[in-house]
Amino acid sequence: MLSEEFIFELSDVAPVGTVLYQEHLKLTDKSHMAPFAGYLMPLWYSSIGAEHSAVRQAAGLFDCTHMGVLEVAGVHAAGFLNSVTTSEIDDLSVGGAQYSYILDAAGNVLDDIIVYRRAEDKFMVVVNAANELKIKAYFEGLQKNQVVVDTIELDRKLKHKPAIRDMRKSAAGDCRVDIALQGPRSQDVLSALTEDETLREHIANLKFFGFIEGRIRGIECLISRTGYTGQKMGFELFVPPQKAPQLWEAMLQSGKSLGLVPCGLGARDSLRIEAGLPLYGHELAGRFRVSPFEAGYGWAVNLQKDFFIGKTAMEQAAKAYDMKIARVELPGTKGIRPVRSNDGVLDISGECIGWVSSCAKVDDKQFALVYVNKDSANENNPVGVYYLARSSSQAQQGRQQTVQKGQRLDADIVGTAASRFAKL
Repeated sequence: MLSEEFIFELSDVAPVGTVLYQEHLKLTDKSHMAPFAGYLMPLWYSSIGAEHSAVRQAAGLFDCTHMGVLEVAGVHAAGFLNSVTTSEIDDLSVGGAQYSYILDAAGNVLDDIIVYRRAEDKFMVVVNAANELKIKAYFEGLQKNQVVVDTIELDRKLKHKPAIRDMRKSAAGDCRVDIALQGPRSQDVLSALTEDETLREHIANLKFFGFIEGRIRGIECLISRTGYTGQKMGFELFVPPQKAPQLWEAMLQSGKSLGLVPCGLGARDSLRIEAGLPLYGHELAGRFRVSPFEAGYGWAVNLQKDFFIGKTAMEQAAKAYDMKIARVELPGTKGIRPVRSNDGVLDISGECIGWVSSCAKVDDKQFALVYVNKDSANENNPVGVYYLARSSSQAQQGRQQTVQKGQRLDADIVGTAASRFAKL
């Protein structure tokens, strides 16, 4: 009998360079490259702090070519995506993008995605690099009727089975990889590279989560007003893999006078944490199985739809969840020990109300995303953090290696609960 949970075991493989790997080696030392989701990626070029500041004040360029890019096409495409995602696909117009989730029948979040509608029957689905193989296997299982889609009607099968292909690795046809250009000067960088005046005007008028297709320096581009930094202005450029190095170099050269710098994984993480954006496995899914409602994204789960895989579980989660992701601002001046994942989060009385999921230092502050009781860590409330033992000697001296909710502890550092998402 098939399980309601979709189980996928990822085999260990040696990390490989992205299509921009050689470009990175022109800009930084190999020691700054690290394995991430099966790829060798730059952690930083200059410093995490400098790259973070560049994105907030000018512009930063990110290698996102490791992200999975799938095409779902044909007369069954919309029906399929409406069944396997939590959002209403019929509400998505051509030229629009939509944030959504892919769930299994038990309601486990398999990935958070963005769906782009390129035509009435042609979609591009961007998935996290770490989940790409899992989502491919899940889609294949759905099309072969090997996956449970409904916990109530166990013999239910999907009626819609479109053509699905990997847009990064297809031998022929339209192929795309992602380069992200983020920051207040990013539109100026694009404008300087765009020779077509009409396209330049369309780019300037793009709404958030809108996109347009055209050519930048002769290279086919899907230009989207999306990103993962929290900046109001930013783009993702989906280009043919073989053209990605050419566009990367052109943008860095043209944008240098505008303050554009290349940015690594470190700044990508600090920017999204400061902004309050979740990372799969930390503020979404992961060991606590954080739901979209707990993450603060219940709006991306359309419970009014007649059906989507995992709907029954999401209906229950919407009524019963008692934990949430909150954002906390903490001191981060020189000499203050950094907060780390799994450190205990305390209320004003010293009671443990949850755990740190992610943290980053930004200037003289630390921003932490924490998984805590739903009725705690409300904006402007004081919040404490208890440092877990960082070494065996600290543990021997009595510092806790793990903490549980309800424990009474002395805070090592005290900060303030901020708004769920930064107002940048």
